[in-house]
Amino acid sequence: MPSLKDLKNRIASVKSTRKITKAMQMVAAAKLRRAQDAAEASRPYTDRFNTVMDGLASGAAGSASAPRLLSGTGSDQTHLLVVMTAERGLCGGFNGNIAKLARSHAQKLLAQGKTVKILTVGKKGRDVIKRDLGDHFVEHVDLSAVKRISYHNAQSIAKDVLVKFDAGEFDIATIFFSRFENVVTQHPTASQIIPAQFEAVEGGETSLYDYEPSEEAVLADLLPRGVATQIFAALLENAASEQGARMSAMDNATRNAGDMIDKLTIEYNRSRQAKITNELIEIISGAEAL
Repeated sequence: MPSLKDLKNRIASVKSTRKITKAMQMVAAAKLRRAQDAAEASRPYTDRFNTVMDGLASGAAGSASAPRLLSGTGSDQTHLLVVMTAERGLCGGFNGNIAKLARSHAQKLLAQGKTVKILTVGKKGRDVIKRDLGDHFVEHVDLSAVKRISYHNAQSIAKDVLVKFDAGEFDIATIFFSRFENVVTQHPTASQIIPAQFEAVEGGETSLYDYEPSEEAVLADLLPRGVATQIFAALLENAASEQGARMSAMDNATRNAGDMIDKLTIEYNRSRQAKITNELIEIISGAEAL
């Protein structure tokens, strides 16, 4: 049975931990508002861009002059998986869920005899999957010094991916991220970006356009931007999902710390009362002996 001093020290330690988790929860809540606003603000642009690109892609599909980013290499042997997670932990299952989806996808491809290459963005996802798939890592993007995600960060990643594609290093590229819904719900998502796949928004406007000089020429210019746009949207969704998951995890940790303090306090009071009772018994017994 722990001594009163041990119990008192443990209560003080848990109280200190609760202060930390409460502070992290409040910081995550403040960051969540900005990240959520950024993610939600990007969705109308991304949806409209995809709608226009879907119309262009449909018109150019099957054309011999269609850009390679749309038509592909004609093979599906080599896959590049871009796994985007957080640079920090303490955010519940956020990083683990994305890594789990990417690992499952990679293992499925390997079972089919495909070649898998992995580009990681964020060290937490890299730490999770390197045990099983470390031999397939080709590059890592470190965003630990970035305080606020910008389009420049997405452009840098997209440029790297496009250079690899032009060099013939892969045939299909898929990004893995977490789509933000609310504080307690984030959805791990896989989205193919090369060859480009665009989905028109259900119920969105459908308009007919005349393109100059041609649909293929417009696509050749817009498709690289489309890759960067999809990566940027995924990074924004990830940022909001990370803060939402961290806020929820720290709230649970704070509640659990409070419950533990209550239990330890009861145990401390009972032990203290038992010690006082024993001392009284010893005093009374000694007085009776005299």
